[in-house]
Amino acid sequence: MLALVSPALLVILALIVLPVGWLAWQSIYHDGFTLENYRRVFTEDIYWRSFALTFEISLAVTVIALLLGYPVAYLANSVPKGWSILILSLVVLPFWTSVLVRAYAWLALLQRTGVINQLLRYLDVISEPLALVHNTFGTVVATVHILLPFMVLPLYATMQKIPGDLMQAGASLGASPSLTFFRVFLPLSLPGVLAGCTMVFVLCLGFYITPELLGGGRTVMVSMLVSRNVELYNQFGAASAVAVVLLLSVLAIFFVVSRFISLDRVLGQK
Repeated sequence: MLALVSPALLVILALIVLPVGWLAWQSIYHDGFTLENYRRVFTEDIYWRSFALTFEISLAVTVIALLLGYPVAYLANSVPKGWSILILSLVVLPFWTSVLVRAYAWLALLQRTGVINQLLRYLDVISEPLALVHNTFGTVVATVHILLPFMVLPLYATMQKIPGDLMQAGASLGASPSLTFFRVFLPLSLPGVLAGCTMVFVLCLGFYITPELLGGGRTVMVSMLVSRNVELYNQFGAASAVAVVLLLSVLAIFFVVSRFISLDRVLGQK
């Protein structure tokens, strides 16, 4: 059995264990053992602000994606199969386009001379262009668009497993459609909600291209902090420490979520 699984173990060792181990080693060794990089992460304001902003944006993106994705998943689950396939096809269609291309598309839409500002000025809704990019707003909008499928698909998978007879049973007992939804359907769909929220939140924590382009250098998330430590200051140890702290944060999130739902469901294996 060990011989059969050894190719997979070698791949995991080469692509995950060794790189992460080297990352952790760089964070604590520079001409000798040191914890200076971690001291900076936990004491300097720029790191605290970056981590706080990253978690705030991730939370906002997760909430908005849930509010937008739940009705879409519910509709795809309720309509006939042909329409359901069409809705899900539209949901996954953006995967055919590069994240970089979609980020630039939102930049063209939201900039001061972009389509949205020009349309609003044409309709006399505004007199001056709105600042829709190079800030947190533009970052959140573009990130929600990119991560929305990761919310819809787990929700739809969970809703598909809810027996339709339960809704009919609730109606036969005199419950209104809204009462049946909130008392029966919504509680049963909560595992999908938790799985989708976990997936979107964790993916957003490590986003780089979208905040770099839409944030305009003003929205500094953790991934951008890692990049700047390497590219501008050549501080691989500091960048490694930030990456390790972010990795441990993600593992802590998965650990907490695993207390309520199987990680197999979060990762789409069930």
